[in-house]
Amino acid sequence: MTLLDSLRALADPTRLRIMRLLASMELAVGELAQVLGQSQPRVSRHVKILCDAGLAERRREGGWVFLRTTIGEPGERGSAVTANGGTTMASALASVLAAAEQADTAFAAQVTQDRTHLEAIRTGRQTHAEAYFARHATEWDSLRSLHIADGPVESTLAHLLASNGGPALGRLLDVGTGTGRMAELFAAKAEQVTALDRSPEMLRLARTRLQHLPASKVELVQGDFAQLPFSAGSFDTVLFHQVLHYALAPEAVLAEAARVSAPGARIAIVDFAAHDREELRSEHAHARLGFGDAQMAELLSAAGFSPVADRALAGHELIVKLWLGVRRTSGSR
Repeated sequence: MTLLDSLRALADPTRLRIMRLLASMELAVGELAQVLGQSQPRVSRHVKILCDAGLAERRREGGWVFLRTTIGEPGERGSAVTANGGTTMASALASVLAAAEQADTAFAAQVTQDRTHLEAIRTGRQTHAEAYFARHATEWDSLRSLHIADGPVESTLAHLLASNGGPALGRLLDVGTGTGRMAELFAAKAEQVTALDRSPEMLRLARTRLQHLPASKVELVQGDFAQLPFSAGSFDTVLFHQVLHYALAPEAVLAEAARVSAPGARIAIVDFAAHDREELRSEHAHARLGFGDAQMAELLSAAGFSPVADRALAGHELIVKLWLGVRRTSGSR
């Protein structure tokens, strides 16, 4: 990002509006076009200029392309203060855009109108999510009837994390985020949340659930848990909530989790204890019928984690298990 390229990219009313919209939430190109009242090809041209200048970035999810700002809002992560106390260019640009909205009456009025239109996007996402849940309610209810309710599981998980390393989760990776419930639950205790799922449909549901959070707080990423699209040591906490039983090779999935975990990072796994409900393979695509404690300890240890705690929550026919591990530092055992 250079100053001249950034200023050139911002020297257009539509692109200024786009940047203020992206400061509120991540949006698809089609959604931007809807809010701006412009054609999608025209909006795409503006988006290209912003992305080429490094002010925004694209992310493809299935047939959709989503945009997010790279400069955040003043004071947010991504527009932070440098080590020597000075502000980064991203922080300065974010401050200029925020100040322009305060000082320029006409620009402020336009941005306010855009945010009003943005509510239609939020409402549309919610309607889509409700329709999806209605279509799949029966099959999910049948699975839920086999185990304990979500509330006790979530509170036990929160307690387990808080009592093994303190309340701060740092950079949190929620693997197989699904509807985004775990990302929402722990967002307040994390520096930043990355919610990953292979399904574009699930990511759209998660985006609906998380759209009230600051755009810089949560990142939604489409990807496979066997090939995580992140660099080594990227996260301080990695969470698998009712996900690992879908893995044909859980040892490979946990090895990937270890690769992207920083030394000392925690891994939390919520899944079923070993069971014999064979119909879950055919009806719910479970590749594994739960995990035993010894099996999980071996899997964690082989991946580079030291098991530190576990809990069992009996419900109806299935027992929910929680396992916690800590990423070993190089040379430790």
